[in-house]
Amino acid sequence: MKSSEIRSKFLEFFEARGHTVVPSSSLVPAKDPTLLFTNSGMVQFKDVFLGRESRSYTRATTAQKCMRAGGKHNDLENVGPSARHLTFFEMLGNFSFGDYFKREAIGYAWEFVTQVLGLEPSRLWATVHYTDDEAASLWQEVAGLPESRIIRMGDEDNFWQMADVGPCGPNSEIFYDRGPEKGCGDPNCTPAHDCGRFWEFWNLVFMQYYQDESGNRTPLPKKNIDTGLGLERTSAIMQGVDSIFETDLFVPIMDEVQRIAGHSDEDRRREIVAYRVIADHSRSLAFLIADGVTPGNEGRSYVLRRIIRRAIRFGRRIGIEGHFLSDTARVVVDIMGHHYTELEDQWSFIDKVTRAEEEHFSRTLARGVAQLDDLIDKLSASGQKEIPGEDAFRLYDTYGFPLDLTLELARDRGFSVDTEGFKRAMERQRAQSRAASTFTAKMPAAYAALSGEPTQFTGYTTLEDTGRVMAIIREGELVDKVEHGQEAEILLDRTPFYAEAGGQVGDTGVITGPEGDFHVLDTQRPVNGYILHRGRVLHGSISVGQNVDLVVDARRRQDIMRNHTATHILHKTLRDVLGPHARQAGSLVAPDRLRFDFTHPSQLSDEEFFEIERIINDVSQDDRKVYAQEKPYTEAIASGAMALFGEKYGDIVRVVSIEDYGSELCGGTHVHHTGEIGPIYITSEGSIASGVRRVEAVTGRGAIKYARERMELLERLGAKLKVPTSEIERQVALLQERLREQERQIEQLRRQLAAGEIDQMLRNVRQVDGTKLLVAQTSLDSREAMSDLADRLRDRLRSGVVVVGSVLQGKPSIVAVVTPDLVQKGVHAGKLVKEISALVGGGGGGRPDRAEAGGRFPEKLEEALGSVDEVLARQLEGK
Repeated sequence: MKSSEIRSKFLEFFEARGHTVVPSSSLVPAKDPTLLFTNSGMVQFKDVFLGRESRSYTRATTAQKCMRAGGKHNDLENVGPSARHLTFFEMLGNFSFGDYFKREAIGYAWEFVTQVLGLEPSRLWATVHYTDDEAASLWQEVAGLPESRIIRMGDEDNFWQMADVGPCGPNSEIFYDRGPEKGCGDPNCTPAHDCGRFWEFWNLVFMQYYQDESGNRTPLPKKNIDTGLGLERTSAIMQGVDSIFETDLFVPIMDEVQRIAGHSDEDRRREIVAYRVIADHSRSLAFLIADGVTPGNEGRSYVLRRIIRRAIRFGRRIGIEGHFLSDTARVVVDIMGHHYTELEDQWSFIDKVTRAEEEHFSRTLARGVAQLDDLIDKLSASGQKEIPGEDAFRLYDTYGFPLDLTLELARDRGFSVDTEGFKRAMERQRAQSRAASTFTAKMPAAYAALSGEPTQFTGYTTLEDTGRVMAIIREGELVDKVEHGQEAEILLDRTPFYAEAGGQVGDTGVITGPEGDFHVLDTQRPVNGYILHRGRVLHGSISVGQNVDLVVDARRRQDIMRNHTATHILHKTLRDVLGPHARQAGSLVAPDRLRFDFTHPSQLSDEEFFEIERIINDVSQDDRKVYAQEKPYTEAIASGAMALFGEKYGDIVRVVSIEDYGSELCGGTHVHHTGEIGPIYITSEGSIASGVRRVEAVTGRGAIKYARERMELLERLGAKLKVPTSEIERQVALLQERLREQERQIEQLRRQLAAGEIDQMLRNVRQVDGTKLLVAQTSLDSREAMSDLADRLRDRLRSGVVVVGSVLQGKPSIVAVVTPDLVQKGVHAGKLVKEISALVGGGGGGRPDRAEAGGRFPEKLEEALGSVDEVLARQLEGK
């Protein structure tokens, strides 16, 4: 049975049993800073399990893409040597939110594996928590498993926790017996032996307790089910192979690797670790890039960069040079793009980003070799023969330089590597990553204590309303009253104030009660459903239970709405001009400006920039109607509305449409006609990360202010240049040409001055073993002038060595040249410069006839130049 068939049969099976099929969420968890990547099927339902969110269904089923690379869950380094670890994998799951529990979960699982997949019941085993008599009894009653094939195990294997605090419960795992020949030989072997005979492929979590800070567990009022069926492991079982890498999910990728490498089948078997790495990492990079992650030096971007670089290194190890990951990623798209359609939609972007990163890493790898060479030279100079673990790890972490390559090159130079120190440095980094990614379910006590109906938002249709004060939070505690000058958060039953969301900032304004006024400085939604107004009491007091008047700052809100609608126009225009890969990667909608981040691999050309600005202004000036409708999510997507990838949406969504120009899922506030936006000026465009660009723009009153400031600047420049504004550009060009001419004259005078010093310098020529040597320290302030002086001195010597030193912008600089006849005798300018530059804390090198170097210690330049005689003498002696 093919993997795609297993996936579709699973979803169909549970849909037929009342489960809503929920699409896979992004690998980037939506609004969850506690996780680096989505690492299980339950992540998108975390708030449901925590009671912070409700859904229209109580049963769900998913095929969820998952990633375990970086942070707390990191299998990256295990991939390849291990035949069962992956960075990217698929988890098929069925979930119950306070609906069915253990009996139904066990019954569904048994029915699916025995009747749909057709697995032989006699090969199936189950594990349960040693205290879970109910689950053990149900496996016998519902599935007919004999007690001898139900293994009781401890907390480490069969108890699940979301975090130190939060929902938890026992779990039960289903194992497939691959046969005695696959095991340890013990006639009493069970899944507890973990010897390879038994493969665990389905985990059923029975979420029935809540654990508090003290570790106490109390029964949950609503018990939940969270299960996970590993598609890769299940495919291996169904296809009768001994490894997940032998399934139809991986074999086509590995076939492509073999084609690119030109390997025989025997070569492939010999290099199977590299094949596994490339196959797994090709899947990961394709899915991560499709979800908007681009290579970089922090967080998720850094993990992607490590994945790509690790695949490239293993490719180089088996003889693959040049680009190859785009080809293997294309196979991933062919295998999985029919279900995960974002792969096909984003293929052009995946291809561009992958190729660019391969080129970038080729240059980085070359720099890593140079860094290693320098490190070995410095250690040699101090008599050391072992590369410290910290330095080996720095090469690995900074330059992506693999430890095995460091070991190989070090061995060639007679060096060893402190591998234990390397491991300690690696573990420190992993510990820091785990600490940074630990999930906590805690929230401020005052927020957790809020009760009642969610706040009703009325701000789509009005900016003035009345409401009732339901709660007041001051300094993290619930209070009944706040008075003049005190800061607080006020919860109302209804409000026209928009709470910050989707990049749009929160509203400001005034709350007026019978005994005082409250200045709203910001509006937030820290807890799902509740809108909190943050600010200060202007005078008098505000109390819980009071009826109050609510007035939003209308002018500020209007500016925000202009910018928000302009953001939608910009997003659509970027996709139309640049391609569908240009997706939102972040935004800010403020009253004074808009900021929009989007995925794109290169700088915008002038033509693209002006075309985008022209189109967005045309749409604005066309005065098209802007309207919002609420629709079921599936209906909205089917109608062509754009959803932001990675965002969490409910069953009913709000769709904001611009007449004849597209629609987008959005909960923000907007103008009614695009003509209200006014002019739109793009004020900047640039890169903020590899593959991510940022546009900033202004609209309406902000655009008028922006234009006015630039007009005034032109007028001031014109006055200073004493020309009309229309003549400024021509006048600046004339001034630039005049400046260039003056710079040429200055440089000519400098060279003449240097030439005048040549005769004086030539008086200082000395002999080293019969070879002419001229060493000069000058005050020249450019490397070009130093090089020119060295050439002139060499030409005057006809046969000899010239070394010129100077301090350029506070740093020492050295240039050395050697005449051809001495190069023939073994004099090498590059080696000479490399050795003397170590004295100034630098490094350098070059050809035998010419070399340059720099350093950090200008005060040691004279000492370095004084060592030239000794270094040259050794070269002449052939040492």
